[in-house]
Amino acid sequence: MGGFFGVASKQNCNFDLFFGTDYHSHLGTRRAGMAVYGKDGFKKSIHSIENTQFRTRFDKDIHELNGNFGIGCISDFEAQPILVRSHHGTFAITTVSKINNAEELAKEIVDKGTHFFEMSNGDINSTELVAALINQKPNLIEGINYALEVVDGSLSLMLLTPKGIYAARDKMGRTPIILGKKDGARCASFESYAFMNLEYQYERDLGPGEIVVFDEKNCKTLMAPGDKMKICTFLWVYYGYPAASYEGVNVEEMRYNCGKLLARRDDADVDVVAGVPDSGTAHAVGYANESGVPFSRPFIKYTPTWPRSFMPTIQTQRNLIAHMKLLPVHELIKDKKLLLIDDSIVRGTQLRETTEFLYESGAKEVHIRPACPPLLFGCKYLNFSRSTSEMELIGRVVIAELEGGEVTPEILQEYADPDSEKYAKMVEGIRQKLNFTSLRFHRLDDMLESVGIPADKLCTYCWNGKE
Repeated sequence: MGGFFGVASKQNCNFDLFFGTDYHSHLGTRRAGMAVYGKDGFKKSIHSIENTQFRTRFDKDIHELNGNFGIGCISDFEAQPILVRSHHGTFAITTVSKINNAEELAKEIVDKGTHFFEMSNGDINSTELVAALINQKPNLIEGINYALEVVDGSLSLMLLTPKGIYAARDKMGRTPIILGKKDGARCASFESYAFMNLEYQYERDLGPGEIVVFDEKNCKTLMAPGDKMKICTFLWVYYGYPAASYEGVNVEEMRYNCGKLLARRDDADVDVVAGVPDSGTAHAVGYANESGVPFSRPFIKYTPTWPRSFMPTIQTQRNLIAHMKLLPVHELIKDKKLLLIDDSIVRGTQLRETTEFLYESGAKEVHIRPACPPLLFGCKYLNFSRSTSEMELIGRVVIAELEGGEVTPEILQEYADPDSEKYAKMVEGIRQKLNFTSLRFHRLDDMLESVGIPADKLCTYCWNGKE
């Protein structure tokens, strides 16, 4: 995943840029960078943040990054923003993207004489590829629109020039860009809350495929938004920070609704409801409020030095971190029947280990209620986890065992139907593998209702395989 922030100000923008970018730290753990433009031209700084926090790593740099315009990013993968010199002039660019056809696009451009640098793992730097796509056209507006159109997957971007900052949202709106303003400054952000404490006021969300350019005074639409949208539902279920809002819907409020609808279909006989921190907590609060079962925190996440649970990408390290950062409160576990809500089950490794240490701490029963349906399809549009193969998803593992061979798309659709016999067998297979007392997933229709915007504007591909 990743996030970005851009600001244009009549004053030095470095303070707003520093903290606006830092507020996206929950979206990435590998790389971070900032670029500014001012009287001394372009300056940029990129660092690894794998072993330290953004604020600590960039504390010294911020005093040197002086300018009126700036963009910053947090990324799990490629180093960015990158600085580009082309027939459009010099610009800096940062992206949030997943480019499925990167090799084909790169080959077309390389055949025309353009060189690409590769990342250490052999992949093409997606941001550099997007810059090269933009440079195929005679002006920036056509170039940005061309990049949005030809990328298979998703692409949102910010582009810094001496005259202002261009912001372009993915053509299907799969990831957000939100505009803010205050006296003497304007900003654009992946997360809406990132500018609230910087005294900006929310202006609006960019629409799907919309391209704007802004400076400290004005924001101009260069490409009108499209009519169709497929924003990622996981932004509310998992990725988003509680204070964030997308399309006018707050993350925390959505999670309360999600837990409420989970409770309405459930009849579990339990003593307490708990959430797997952090994203599962709000879902659990909603469940407890609706069901009347007390909310409790039988384990606490130690947050000061542990990164997000799906990082680092080495599975053995991920499992160790998932175990070590959760601290049980034995007094709240012993002899209790617990109902535990997590945002999702991917491989199931972490939740199985969490369940085992709850049993070891004296829990009588551990009932699991994921806040979304079973994940059956690898995400095509966001980097939910580049290291997760579709066939590693626990739902697909169990389906392959039940079917005893190749699984067709038609069969997968049967397993995606919560009212089917195959679905029930899959859920029971997952329950047995992960050693839960009981398991009930959130239904897709209930989850979409929890968001509250029209269902046809929400991407559901990872659950039902539908575009």
